[in-house]
Amino acid sequence: MSDAFQVQIMRLPGNEDIPLPQKMSELASGFDLYAAIGEPLTLAPGDRALVPTGFALAMPGALEAQIRPRSGLAFKHGITTLNSPGTIDADYRGEVKVLLINHGREPFVVQRKERIAQMVFQLVPSIRLLEVSSLDDTERGAGGFGHTGTK
Repeated sequence: MSDAFQVQIMRLPGNEDIPLPQKMSELASGFDLYAAIGEPLTLAPGDRALVPTGFALAMPGALEAQIRPRSGLAFKHGITTLNSPGTIDADYRGEVKVLLINHGREPFVVQRKERIAQMVFQLVPSIRLLEVSSLDDTERGAGGFGHTGTK
């Protein structure tokens, strides 16, 4: 993989036992993230919490890291991520944290070293916004939310 982007990852102090993000299969697109909490965290139905992962990273400016839910937690327990996908910008150097919410009917207990989310890297194109006085017309026009497919 000589053409692979290099992303630097730094384990934060006190998290030596927390696995670094890792793919769980060869062709997985996401790296699983682990809870770096000091004690179990109970999320009651409707509760949300910012859960640390125990690492920080540095990536090239052409990348962003997206934080996404784990499908198993979502399906089995109603645990998902808010602001999904969350974005880690290339210039952020703080600890990566995951904003979890319990949409389930039962309390859910997050344990230290539990896989809580996944991180997917995406290319970010270089964009230059150009202010104009009018826009080209399209068939859709200004039709908004729920507009397409209805007549």
